[in-house]
Amino acid sequence: MGSVLTIRGGVPLTGKVPVRGAKNLVPKAMVAALLGNSPSLLRNVPEIKDVEVVTALLKLHGVEVTKDPVTGDLTMDPQNAKTAASKDIDAHAGDSRIPILLCGPLMHSLGEAFIPDLGGCKIGDRPIDYHLQMLRNFGAVVEKRPGGISISAPKGLTGAKLELPYPSVGATEQVLLTAVKAAGITELRGAAVEPEILDLIAVLQKMGAIITVQTDRVIRIEGVTELTGYNHRALPDRNEAASWASAALVTKGDIYVEGASQQDLTAFLNTYRKIGGAFDVDDGGIRFYHPGGELNPLVLETDVHPGFMTDWQQPLVVALTQAKGVSIVHETVYENRFGFTEALIRMGANIQVHRECLGSVPCRFGQRNFLHSAVISGPAKLKGADIDIPDLRGGFSHLIAALAAEGTSRVTGIELINRGYEHFLEKLEGLGADFDVTSASGKPAAAAVPAGAE
Repeated sequence: MGSVLTIRGGVPLTGKVPVRGAKNLVPKAMVAALLGNSPSLLRNVPEIKDVEVVTALLKLHGVEVTKDPVTGDLTMDPQNAKTAASKDIDAHAGDSRIPILLCGPLMHSLGEAFIPDLGGCKIGDRPIDYHLQMLRNFGAVVEKRPGGISISAPKGLTGAKLELPYPSVGATEQVLLTAVKAAGITELRGAAVEPEILDLIAVLQKMGAIITVQTDRVIRIEGVTELTGYNHRALPDRNEAASWASAALVTKGDIYVEGASQQDLTAFLNTYRKIGGAFDVDDGGIRFYHPGGELNPLVLETDVHPGFMTDWQQPLVVALTQAKGVSIVHETVYENRFGFTEALIRMGANIQVHRECLGSVPCRFGQRNFLHSAVISGPAKLKGADIDIPDLRGGFSHLIAALAAEGTSRVTGIELINRGYEHFLEKLEGLGADFDVTSASGKPAAAAVPAGAE
């Protein structure tokens, strides 16, 4: 039974929020620890659901995981790695898509891997075909089994020449985690080059890997026979930073995001400034605030890095409902990412979604029949509503809208937000938001949704 978040909107969010390691890097760096022959230390780890899931998966495979109670740093010792029972792995299948990335490291250490049917946010098809094809190219044998996929490497794994039809982050991670100990040289063309990918490469290099990032999305990996543990501080979560920035803009607030990195937010900051938001950068983070006056409409297209990231789109759409004029947003990465606009429309937003490509950036999903362009007219007066959260970023966007709206909103499904936002209720409280949490039965549940809980 889930919790209900009751928000009384119209209060500007002001104050400071810390942002720790990136959700899109930390679980992958944890998986990389499986490749070492000695313990790894990962610092700046957030308390989020995905970290809990990967911790449990590593422990199932014999990795000793210890957490420093003061710093939150994780130490992972893979020296007693073992094969886990499929039913135990299956218990975590609905929680995360991370298990597919265990394949390469497990085959290197154990010769086999079992991957259960995968969960994750319902924002698009995101098939694992790329992953399986990549693994076959390394020499893996893939077999469908009840409840999942069995993958083995009876003759070991060897380097390969690979090319992705789209710069998929997950498939690039798969190749990196598999190629570093595969015999020979691997060349990956069409690779993703997001900051989190480069940070994962930094982790692997610390372990002893030889990886070159060349021009035009080409990554070259020279396989080595042995890797050691690492000591690494995860880069900050640029998605969470952008979400709090949007919250400051929508609520006419002033939020200092401690730990935010300007370099990884360049495309977002440019767009934020065009809309009419203001920011100040210092050595400790970035202050985001609404400087007063009207917000500006704009035309926006999501894209792979270094373009405007798809995860930034949903929170910013809420800000665009408050801009004076007509904005156009073309989503090119995930085909079902505009489902969250239904709740915004019920709250009073003027948003129309279209199947046509209202932009020039090619869509990942081609000319198929998806509602993936939005026309937003504003400013709209948002009013409180009952909302059920559909996915991680969309859910945070609903929270932002409820915080800005007149009246009261009741939000269910807030557990999903724990997947990527550490201590988000505590942070909202610190920023002055007016809310309370109850169980679905109506009883107070202030502690019902601690960060990282199910």
